[in-house]
Amino acid sequence: MASEQNKRVSLLGIQLDLLTMEETLARVEQIILARHPEQHVVVNASKVNLIAKNKELQEIVNSCSLINVDGQSIVWAGRFLGFPVQERVTGIDLFSNLVKIAAKKGYRVYYFGAEEEVVEKVIQIHQETFPALKIAGYRNGYFEEEDSLSIAEEIRDSHADILFVAFSSPKKEFWIHRYKEIMNVPFSMGVGGSFDIIAGKTKRAPSWMQKIGLEWFYRFLQEPRRMFRRYLLGNLTFFKAGMEGETAWKIDNCNVYLGISICFWRWLLFFL
Repeated sequence: MASEQNKRVSLLGIQLDLLTMEETLARVEQIILARHPEQHVVVNASKVNLIAKNKELQEIVNSCSLINVDGQSIVWAGRFLGFPVQERVTGIDLFSNLVKIAAKKGYRVYYFGAEEEVVEKVIQIHQETFPALKIAGYRNGYFEEEDSLSIAEEIRDSHADILFVAFSSPKKEFWIHRYKEIMNVPFSMGVGGSFDIIAGKTKRAPSWMQKIGLEWFYRFLQEPRRMFRRYLLGNLTFFKAGMEGETAWKIDNCNVYLGISICFWRWLLFFL
């Protein structure tokens, strides 16, 4: 059951904060003002599949101070199982909103990840859009593991209030968790491929596809080879696990068979 304070529930073996975007932004500001290093994560079907195979990742995700529902399949599953999931809070939308707030409130922002020209383009776009934005620093996402500690110390010395990490999952979850105390950044979040979208390297789905839960399909069409395993096979794995009643897919001893099955047929019927 969700608490009145943070609306946190346990769904598919994962803790989720059933917050709207407005509530999420307010919570992030509370975290920044508290000045203690915290980690944020979003959850979609792909991440559920990764968590099902990795106990350490599950522990990291569940330990995060703020866990938003990103994937439409998670929204559908939650609603059919009686959880008050009001809306998706996608990583890229939260990212964009936080940059806007940072410019308004004077928060210092650090950008970490993607190719050098991509991260520089993102900063250029954000500075042109929000002239008051304070850039604490940036670096690309190409480095050797032995450089991680010095990078974390560099981020610490930047005195950033917000850190955006543009790695893929589960690398971003593990890296932030491992170095968040050293970095001492109040709010760190992984933003996946958001830098590429902002910089124009890849395109985001039209709003109508986002609304009906097919944003993943649009991304698959752009990079079919790279995204085949993640999206097509990954979504089938997500639904299959729910219908088979694996232990990880039980909620308070209630099998998610019905909810996941309805989600699957709703998704499938779109193509018929």
